[in-house]
Amino acid sequence: MGDRLKGKVAVVTGAGRGIGRAEAIALASEGASIVVNDLGTSENGSGSSQRPADEVCSEITKLGGQAAPSYNSVASFKGAQKIVQTAIDQFGKIDILINNAGILRDRMVFNMSEEEWDVVMKVHLYGTFYCTRAASVFMRQQRWGRIVNTSSISGLGSMGQANYSAAKEGIIGFTRTVAQDMAKYGVTCNAIRPMASTRFTVSPDLKASMAKKLANAGVTDEAEINKIFDQMFSSKPEQVAAFVLYLATNEAAYINGRTFFINGNHIGLYTDPRITSQINKDQGLWSLDEFIKMVPLELCTNTAGTSPLKIIG
Repeated sequence: MGDRLKGKVAVVTGAGRGIGRAEAIALASEGASIVVNDLGTSENGSGSSQRPADEVCSEITKLGGQAAPSYNSVASFKGAQKIVQTAIDQFGKIDILINNAGILRDRMVFNMSEEEWDVVMKVHLYGTFYCTRAASVFMRQQRWGRIVNTSSISGLGSMGQANYSAAKEGIIGFTRTVAQDMAKYGVTCNAIRPMASTRFTVSPDLKASMAKKLANAGVTDEAEINKIFDQMFSSKPEQVAAFVLYLATNEAAYINGRTFFINGNHIGLYTDPRITSQINKDQGLWSLDEFIKMVPLELCTNTAGTSPLKIIG
């Protein structure tokens, strides 16, 4: 057990399995007291069980740490308040919030139901807001805090995951704004796009979606597809947790409002979106004929500026 987080209190949502579990154990290994929040649902959010949260609490206790379970849902304002209140009641404060809880309801957008859209938004995007809202009150008062939000590369576009993609990319914008809101109070807020082998990333639906993408790109050889899958899903949750642990320390106080890609031991920093090409007109409105002529030649070109850019597909 280390002591870099000695005296700190952390809440980790979705901490019963996968990345959340690894994050909770990593934070505890450096002395933080942990609220292990998990509903114990299936991948699609159905059912519930106290067992996952209880088991992680037992693991932390056996390591010599302190942990308390929370079985409340992040998908309701009151549930999130109860999660944070568990930290206050059990350990007297909250210093670190790791928003990790999530579910999947994959479906092509033309078949997606209202319920499938809403429930994924509630857990991922609303849940991240609800928990951050509840924790930020205390962090502001004590003028110290660390918030790490879990986004996904799916936010950059992922076939059959319109709900998940929208929620995960919404988390990025939310992260930037929370970072600005809380900076003067000594609170940082950052996001990660992790790659790790969990029950989400190795789900049959996601693999099928990835296989379609590869086929569209001309990759149809089964051995090659399996090799790509192995490379994509070989990262371990503990490797993600190692960097999240760093973001929770005093030493990472200078990092705020940023997004990181984590795949195994490879850590990448994303550049915020920027304009890469543009067209200008000094006077009057653009005409349709001008757009037809100028857009493919000067706005939507490839990096060499020599041919029209194929935007999607």
